[in-house]
Amino acid sequence: MRVIGIGDNVCDKYEHLRLMFPGGQAANFAVYAGMLGAESAYMGVFGRDEVAEHVIATLDELQVEHSRCRQYEGENGYARVTLVDGDRVFLGSNKGGVLKENPLNLDVEDLEYIKTFDHVHTTNNSYFDEQLPKLAEQGISVSYDFSGQWIDEERVKKVAPYITYAFLSCGSVSREDAEEICKKMFRAGCPMVIATRGSYGAVLFDGTQFYEQPPHLVEAVDTLGAGDSFATAFLLSFLESRKKYGIQMKESIYEKEIRKALEAGAEFSSKTCMVQGAFGHGKSF
Repeated sequence: MRVIGIGDNVCDKYEHLRLMFPGGQAANFAVYAGMLGAESAYMGVFGRDEVAEHVIATLDELQVEHSRCRQYEGENGYARVTLVDGDRVFLGSNKGGVLKENPLNLDVEDLEYIKTFDHVHTTNNSYFDEQLPKLAEQGISVSYDFSGQWIDEERVKKVAPYITYAFLSCGSVSREDAEEICKKMFRAGCPMVIATRGSYGAVLFDGTQFYEQPPHLVEAVDTLGAGDSFATAFLLSFLESRKKYGIQMKESIYEKEIRKALEAGAEFSSKTCMVQGAFGHGKSF
């Protein structure tokens, strides 16, 4: 399985520790996929500062290919973070740094490169929404993490028709409200919607029925990256199933593989919560 994360990379600067940890939703996906045994790559934009140097060095160390990235003078993306009882609390960010002013604009060579992968994962923080129709024209499988931006109706209308999997952060809403949000995303054009709800687990809607996944509860060291790791493990499991059985799986097999993928997401996510940062590799700043 070859997968690529396209979009944001950052360092999460833990103010209370004076350590910065590489991350960003798209970069996290690429790293987690590699940890789970996939051949993974990352495409995004780097600045030219110590944050960018640390992200690049970490991707090299973890053997995540990033040859199609761009680099510009200026600040790399970063976020300021602290922890309260193991839960991350964001204190602010530079909104992606140089990525905000220099978003990816896919050219013919980029698209030929991306077509060598089985799947693309991107996010609401990637300044990449305008490029999604290009991927759709190529018939490329795409997942998109909305985080909490499912509240942005214009973004939902713009993005949902061009993606196959939507991930939503719904930890602050009731189960009933989460189901309604999933239905709304489905009606907007996305055929499979997964809402993660923190310690309440996750729900998946495929237009026909809901599936529920309880969490694997642990005494968390740090919850940063939990949603990204859930999405990555779920996707790799379900994409492998689709590759093995074909897109039109028999109903009994389909349900089994959905539940298997959700369980894989919960298991891997719980392990992520036992590591500082999204995946470790902290450095003083």
